[in-house]
Amino acid sequence: MVTDIDVDVVGVGFGPANIALAIALEELSPHLSAVFVEQRERPGWQAGMLLDGSDIQHHPVRDLVTPRNPRSRYTFLNYLVEQDRLFEFLNLGLPYPLRKDYARYIVWAAEQVGARVEYGTAVRDVAVVERAGGRPGVRMELADGRRITARAAVVAPGRAPRIPPVFRGVDDPRVLHFTQYLQRADDLARAGRIAIVGASQSAVELVLDAWNRLPGVEIVNVMREFGYRQKDLSPFTNEVYYPSFVDYYYAAPEPAKRDLDRQLRYTNYSAADSDVIQALYARLYEQRLDGGDRVTLARNVEIMDCAADADGVHLTLVDRAHRDSSVLTVDAVVLATGFLDLTDDRGEQFLPAVLDPVRPLAARTPTGRADVGRDYRLAGADPDRFPPVFLNGLCETTHGMGDAGSFSLLSVRAATMVRSLAAALPADEPAGAPLDAQVPA
Repeated sequence: MVTDIDVDVVGVGFGPANIALAIALEELSPHLSAVFVEQRERPGWQAGMLLDGSDIQHHPVRDLVTPRNPRSRYTFLNYLVEQDRLFEFLNLGLPYPLRKDYARYIVWAAEQVGARVEYGTAVRDVAVVERAGGRPGVRMELADGRRITARAAVVAPGRAPRIPPVFRGVDDPRVLHFTQYLQRADDLARAGRIAIVGASQSAVELVLDAWNRLPGVEIVNVMREFGYRQKDLSPFTNEVYYPSFVDYYYAAPEPAKRDLDRQLRYTNYSAADSDVIQALYARLYEQRLDGGDRVTLARNVEIMDCAADADGVHLTLVDRAHRDSSVLTVDAVVLATGFLDLTDDRGEQFLPAVLDPVRPLAARTPTGRADVGRDYRLAGADPDRFPPVFLNGLCETTHGMGDAGSFSLLSVRAATMVRSLAAALPADEPAGAPLDAQVPA
């Protein structure tokens, strides 16, 4: 028998952002009931990019909880204690933890926190409904037929992969986003030649990993720039990951936000850490010493076309300086091209796809973007008929670089949302109040 679920808060997704939220709910507002819906069968993080030797690129105590509550049992350091690895970790001498270690920390935290998580199912439909007493609520229909009704929702599906326009018309399994890399490694190992597109941290890591993991496969790193740009890790620039910068950025007018984005781009995008750049350069130098050419770079080129047929995937490249054209034929393409941000209402992702059914009910800014509050709450076109809906980890365009998939502000952001949820959900209105009617979109 299919049973409906009635709670105060429904969370979409149970990755790091909503795990941090679940911890904050438990520690700050345990009276609020919550359920989370996760498509995966079990907790996990970045399964396709747990490359040997790769790190997380942020200080280990910028974890799911420490900046908010360093005494919490859910800290990364307590995870190490419980795994009996604290002294070994402290003795490593690495500036950042290994990505594999952090992924296991996230799984550990997901399993330790006392949250109800419905794994292995997806949200099929979302509706705004009128609850008893005229208050708006949220109803979610799951793929398995169950329905969840809640007074509020926190949406954290993760950012969608960014697929450059030239690849969007190519529906071919030989063209894949880098998040699928490890799952598809066996297929890639059977290729004669692959192209890795991009010049980011992920692109450099993929080239180094494929060099070892895919013996005998030729690797071409195709990049729009002349070379890899070193990531800006200076302490002044890294203040973009302070809570105070979120206040500064959020209050800035739209043109000022875009100017800040331009200034700060290389703290997170289109750049790589010096250690992997140096490692790749040394590896290429050694290859030249040995007379090899298995790994090459196609630099300063635009990809003008992509076509796939029985002979392979054909990339038309144009040199940006001399406008010479050439065709690179490979057996597979790995796109290290990042993820989408929220856009205006004419763009690719005005809101995450799961909220498409209620898109007409969302308020818009004068520039056509979704109107998101400082507390990450999505405003409704009619505030009295729109329930509390929060965007967790999706608000880079409104809140700045700290929402760019970084762990740095996860715990602080979770606390902001929990405080707002507690204020919006009065204790005298029980979860599960009967629904009167669906609010039309």
